[in-house]
Amino acid sequence: MAEDLGIHPGTLHSWVSRARRNGSPSSDRPVAEPSPGGRLRESERAELERLRAEAREKDKRIRELEMERDVCKRFVALWVK
Repeated sequence: MAEDLGIHPGTLHSWVSRARRNGSPSSDRPVAEPSPGGRLRESERAELERLRAEAREKDKRIRELEMERDVCKRFVALWVK
């Protein structure tokens, strides 16, 4: 199978072993069990809030940079005239 995929047999073996051990071939961490009822655990909720706050900050910074870019464009347009 490894030859058909064009990879080293040891690589395939480690992928299969990791998938059997963790339930995820692309991660070294075990797959987290979902909480009952589909609700978020406290740690997941905290991470979600942190990520949302980070996204808000990045959106704010993007708007600021877009305004600075627009001011520079206007300055260049006036300077060229």
